[in-house]
Amino acid sequence: MKKYFAELVGTFILVLFGVGTAVVAGDKVGIVGIALAFGLAQAAAIYGIGPISGGHVNPAVSFGVWSAGRMTAKDMIGYWVGQCAGAILASAVIWMIASGVSGGYNVAANGLGQDGWGPGYQGGYNLTAAILFEFVATLIFVIVILGATQKRAPGGFAGLAIGIALMMIHILGISVTGVSVNPARSLGPALFVGGKAMAQLWMFLVVPSLGGIAAGLLFRAKVLEVAEIPAPAPAAAAK
Repeated sequence: MKKYFAELVGTFILVLFGVGTAVVAGDKVGIVGIALAFGLAQAAAIYGIGPISGGHVNPAVSFGVWSAGRMTAKDMIGYWVGQCAGAILASAVIWMIASGVSGGYNVAANGLGQDGWGPGYQGGYNLTAAILFEFVATLIFVIVILGATQKRAPGGFAGLAIGIALMMIHILGISVTGVSVNPARSLGPALFVGGKAMAQLWMFLVVPSLGGIAAGLLFRAKVLEVAEIPAPAPAAAAK
């Protein structure tokens, strides 16, 4: 249970500071500022809870770790529960903070950092563009995570590499979908906004998950896994 609670805390951190920055200060810091908030929050969450759970804070990442053969299905489901709960709690806190602004805050009208696509949302990109971006971005993101955390990767730098990757993904994709690459991150705000956000939620649950699975399978097939250096034979070691 400690691992699952750690994932709740880590996902809470990611959504609170990433989505919260978009909602409360997005008009002031712009796309780069929001991207920095997501990337730094991701890194902070990984270093904070990584020793306990690995710091997935994302169901698509857990899907990738599972499909790579690095975790059990039981743990994956436990991680999902913690991650979704953390995202929902963080979204509730963001809504309460936003509601404290002078004159009040209308979630239906102003949103809550929800993801989406189509006319009236960000750059107005269509569903095909949204699916392509979310799949490729999640695939790359999970490849970075699995590569940075494999046994022979340099120690201590995984959180930094993963945070930078998420930041770059947001700089590219905020205008396309708002950037999910994380089903829990999309679920939390959508539950409070309802309407179109809920109607479009299916894509942000399915496509990033497929991207995560695809990345995991590449590592399971040893396509991107670093080969272990065999130990020297006893005779060779004696020489």
